Amino acid sequence: MKKILLILCVLLLNTMMFAQNPGNSYFLIHFRDKGLNTNSISDPNSLLTQKALDRRAKQFISLDESDLPVNEKYVQALVSLNARIVARSRWFNYVVAEANPQLGDKLASLDFVSGVRKLNNTVTPLDEFSQEKFFQPTDRFEIESGSVKSSNSNLYNYGSASNQINIMKGEFLHNMGFSGQGMTIAVLDAGFNSVDIMPAFDSLRINNQIKGVHNFVNSEDVYNTSISSHGTMVLSTMGANIPGDMVGTAPKADYWLLRSEDAVTEYILEEYFWVSAAEYADSVGADVINSSLGYTTFDDGSTSHTYEDMDGNTTYITIGADKAAEKGILVVNSAGNSGGSQWHYIGAPADGDSVFTIGAVDGAGSYAYFSSVGPTYDGRIKPTVSAQGLNATVYSPWGLGYGSGTSFSSPIMAGMSACLWQAAPSLSNMQILDAIRYTASQAAAPENTLGWGIPDFSSAYGVLGSAGFENAEKPSFTAGPNPFNENLTLTFKDNLIGKVRFELYTMLGKSILSKELFLSFPQSRIVVDNLNNLPHGSYLLHISANNTSFSKIVLK
Repeated sequence: MKKILLILCVLLLNTMMFAQNPGNSYFLIHFRDKGLNTNSISDPNSLLTQKALDRRAKQFISLDESDLPVNEKYVQALVSLNARIVARSRWFNYVVAEANPQLGDKLASLDFVSGVRKLNNTVTPLDEFSQEKFFQPTDRFEIESGSVKSSNSNLYNYGSASNQINIMKGEFLHNMGFSGQGMTIAVLDAGFNSVDIMPAFDSLRINNQIKGVHNFVNSEDVYNTSISSHGTMVLSTMGANIPGDMVGTAPKADYWLLRSEDAVTEYILEEYFWVSAAEYADSVGADVINSSLGYTTFDDGSTSHTYEDMDGNTTYITIGADKAAEKGILVVNSAGNSGGSQWHYIGAPADGDSVFTIGAVDGAGSYAYFSSVGPTYDGRIKPTVSAQGLNATVYSPWGLGYGSGTSFSSPIMAGMSACLWQAAPSLSNMQILDAIRYTASQAAAPENTLGWGIPDFSSAYGVLGSAGFENAEKPSFTAGPNPFNENLTLTFKDNLIGKVRFELYTMLGKSILSKELFLSFPQSRIVVDNLNNLPHGSYLLHISANNTSFSKIVLK
């Protein structure tokens, strides 16, 4: 599957052109420290936008040294040696530079440099790269012969997109008024051909929902009709809004459109660009990243990955994706389209333990033959969940049609996840992820083709119901606050009397708390206290009383 990536920082706009000097090499250069940087953690507004700071604050994430930019004096010292900076990372304090191969030893000897590694032997001009098509056979696009005009009582008439939303009960959230309002999704992709003129995106443009664009590959307009339309189709699964033809999963969300890959290349530099892109998304306040990409092999075979690298801790892009999640972003990534190939496993960064990895199913909910599978090399289940990716409805510059690939199941899920998070803004990115997977169709028996299964956003909303949703259907009991801290208050629809037993289980089935009490008179409200020592996470609360039992997922 093709990959798509981004670059960070407005400071880089003059450095994003790929080099055309085949005699040069790319070097990864790590700095020893941030130096006497003029930016300070004590002035957070100089580092991140207010929206980014608000996202961090809601999740109790503090700023640290990784949020400081790389030292510009160090960068300029490299430039003075005729090194051209093509990427940089504040999180990991490095730059990637193009330079003459003989410059490597000189770069390593600089007192502010902690390490130098050559990423390739020589720079290959863009027009010499493999001209293979961006889409693999499973990533095809077919023009639709006639749109489906569905008519129902839903808030939106989804048209041809009805199935890919209804299969996971996404319409439930939309009908509740959660369509992504106030949420920001960063789309990391290869190009957004014609998004600026297509009627499918009129509402995004009219309502100022496209917050910005960046092209980190070259100086082309990201909307240019000569570049890839992959990002156009990906965006349509979330943001398209033509009732009766197609409505996406988050039609009211805000979007950053970030082009970071030339669609005809497979180059390890893209991993470093992706990390920079994730940092950029962090800095502008993105809540969700959709990354319809995956890295396994490259045009330069010496830099290709092996299955052993898919352990969640080896590739730079995976380490960067987990770092983005640590900063409070929900990182949604396609599993890959290698299910029918010799490789067949997920790629990077889908192997990250904090990455929300999305597989693909067909319209009936069965495994799509191309969807990459797990486990990760270290034995973790992947994908996390699955959504429709075979014959998904998409818009391209050529009209409404069908496309197949986890490139589309991923953004379908990213949009719905943003809507769920809108409904529970006080929760963390990982709590939202847990609420989705632990209410999915295979939550009781996850496996390595569909993961935890197809999400049920009605149920996911239900487990968050005690967090203050006045319009949610009333369950047999509520548990709050959700998430809880020291105490959990249980309020039952009917009074309880006699013996009541409470048990808390981890999502792997391990019992970590068991309490029993006897009620001598009818009560509808009970407080379970002394829970402050429990680690943060998701738990199954099971209650036995009145010859019946109750269960609910609760979050801490």
